[in-house]
Amino acid sequence: MRTFTYFKKDFTIEEVKANKLKIAIPGKLTTAHFLFSIAFPNATNKTEMVFSEIENAVLSGEYDAGLIIHENRFTYEQKGLKKIIDLGEFWESLIHAPIPLGGIVIKRNLPLDVKQKVDRIIRKSVEYAFAHPADSKPFIKEHAQEMDEAVMQKHIDLYVNQYSIDLGELGKKAVDLLMNKAKEMGVIKDVNKELFV
Repeated sequence: MRTFTYFKKDFTIEEVKANKLKIAIPGKLTTAHFLFSIAFPNATNKTEMVFSEIENAVLSGEYDAGLIIHENRFTYEQKGLKKIIDLGEFWESLIHAPIPLGGIVIKRNLPLDVKQKVDRIIRKSVEYAFAHPADSKPFIKEHAQEMDEAVMQKHIDLYVNQYSIDLGELGKKAVDLLMNKAKEMGVIKDVNKELFV
């Protein structure tokens, strides 16, 4: 996963660190904002907005900078925006693990056999999607923000990968590292329960 901070003008990292910019973010409780807060803890002049509106808010001059996610990361240059930092690269250089995104959750108090059954059904669904990519295209086209097929495919390739089927040890380590960093920063409370089915 890659999240980016984009600017319309040639702002510097120092200007972001010094809290001199008005920044649009895609929600305070997003992984993107969490990574931004690690990189720029002093940047507090932030406003939440729908992720698909951030580029235009920066282009119109309403905001100096924007934290953009999803398909927009593939189209920003075409719109005249400039990258100042790739927060995915920042995280991976800091933690040396991928960024966990799109977690699927289930109530802890459900019986174990129910949780395992749901896990198997989701896995089979993802495996089917990998084996039959054309079957999901109409649904994706109907709901995509960016209609260019090449952009849609890049977005899918980035977010749907081997970790979607099985986290494995590296994926579980990445989740633990993210949770530990969030606890360290006071974003969440300590979680003393098993996180994985």
